[in-house]
Amino acid sequence: MKKNLLSDVQEKLLMGPGPSCVHPSVYEALSRPTIGHLDPDFIAIMDEIKTMLRRVLKTENNLTIPISGTGSAGMETCFVNLIEQGDAVLILTNGVFGKRMEDVAGRLGANVDAIEFAWGTPVVPEDVKKKLDARTYKIVAIVHAETSTGVLNPVAEVGTLLKGSESLYLVDSVTSLGGMDVSADEWGADVLYSGTQKCLSCPPGLSPVTFSDRAVEMLRKRKSKVPNWYLDLTLLTQYWDGAARVYHHTAPINMLYGLYQALYLILEEGPENVYARHKENHEKLISGLEELGLKMLVETSCRLPMLNSVCIPEGVNDADVRKRLLNEYRIEIGAGLGELAGKIWRIGLMGHTARPENVNRLLSMLSEIIRR
Repeated sequence: MKKNLLSDVQEKLLMGPGPSCVHPSVYEALSRPTIGHLDPDFIAIMDEIKTMLRRVLKTENNLTIPISGTGSAGMETCFVNLIEQGDAVLILTNGVFGKRMEDVAGRLGANVDAIEFAWGTPVVPEDVKKKLDARTYKIVAIVHAETSTGVLNPVAEVGTLLKGSESLYLVDSVTSLGGMDVSADEWGADVLYSGTQKCLSCPPGLSPVTFSDRAVEMLRKRKSKVPNWYLDLTLLTQYWDGAARVYHHTAPINMLYGLYQALYLILEEGPENVYARHKENHEKLISGLEELGLKMLVETSCRLPMLNSVCIPEGVNDADVRKRLLNEYRIEIGAGLGELAGKIWRIGLMGHTARPENVNRLLSMLSEIIRR
């Protein structure tokens, strides 16, 4: 028998773009006994997860469930249930995940328009308004917190532009949910998806989604069958809702235990306290980075508290610094993606990671490596 590789896995301080550190009580929840996916005790947990998700998302939407899959599965769920061949879709793009939306919508046969904004800068509502004045779209999509750049987009302002229109408003909140205010109903977001591995501080594997009544009605009026069986919400809702639960797929029971506990922790601490903790540690990190002479990619007014993009100084080797942090100090930070590869480090302060002792540890080790 070969050596069991799991014995070599050591805990690391996860300060990259995700996953984040997991609270001990979430690990404990994951280790609870597995029961059947139609067991009454498990159905009670499912129902409470839906209730807690609505509170954290600030929505009254009945259709609010976690999809069995990562945040990318949530993205596909939203698009695949609503797009039919030739539908006009507008994507507001200023990073990798806006580009991924374009790809997913295009693969489904949508007629995709995109407004491109410079990476490291936010979406400009005035430019969006001009586009909306010129054409009607079935879906307008935006990333709330662009993980590839650390930019916060003006989701509420864009939502205001769509009020009273026929367009569905689709929001990616993968990085923001659990780390800053997400107000789905107030924004007018008809469709929103997230992931468990960022500020919810649960391992990757689930993607919360919420659909407004208007989005559900559009789903019901489809002329063609949803082209993806696994992500078809007309089938999934028969398992997640109603007195008689209809088997769809074997739910990842222990992962859902983990999500239950992660949401419980946020509500126990108080969402506003959680968001304040993220902001305070973000400010502490920025102050320390500036003392080291490092500059940020994103302007202060549109920086994310949970994802910080740091410009790599001239003469400093990107990969070497990250490798030494990981191998010598067991700290993970992220590299730049796309056109920002080799130009920035992405430092995450997500969920359980967003604590002063973690900020202090990173700053100390980063200072030592840069000095060398």
